[in-house]
Amino acid sequence: MDRAQKAEAVAELNRSFSEVGVVVVTRNLGMTVAQSTALRNKMREAGATYKVSKNKLAKIALDGTDYGSLGDMLTGPVGLASSVDPVAAAKVAVEFAKTNDKLEIVGGAMGPTALDVEGVKALATMPSLDELRAKIVGLLVAPATKIATIAQAPAAQIARVLSAYAEKENA
Repeated sequence: MDRAQKAEAVAELNRSFSEVGVVVVTRNLGMTVAQSTALRNKMREAGATYKVSKNKLAKIALDGTDYGSLGDMLTGPVGLASSVDPVAAAKVAVEFAKTNDKLEIVGGAMGPTALDVEGVKALATMPSLDELRAKIVGLLVAPATKIATIAQAPAAQIARVLSAYAEKENA
């Protein structure tokens, strides 16, 4: 990797750090290419990214961002999972680490807030932004549905009573 490629890699990482909501640092303990590809595909499906970078370049890219606390975690073969949604990257990384012993969660950060392993796992248990939006829509729609049901109930009862009288007179 020549100097220009390194500068481009640092600029890309720096740009990524300024746009994301969470960064999860993982340690790669000898994953195969197929396992890495599977992890990247799962991340992509969740709206997250997974990058392996040279630690020195990643530390340089951290300068001037909210994720400066990650510098101490960048030792050994690490990968950086990130997403705009504060939950997506953590959720995929933790789920993948449960089924694959060659991926270890080191820690992470949500902006200036550093997270240890337990913090990342706790973050992974939270609902994603899409799930929260769906719950809010459900809560907003529920009262209208109940009002419609209540408003229809008296009319339905009157219709049943009239039907019963009509059946009684015809019998």
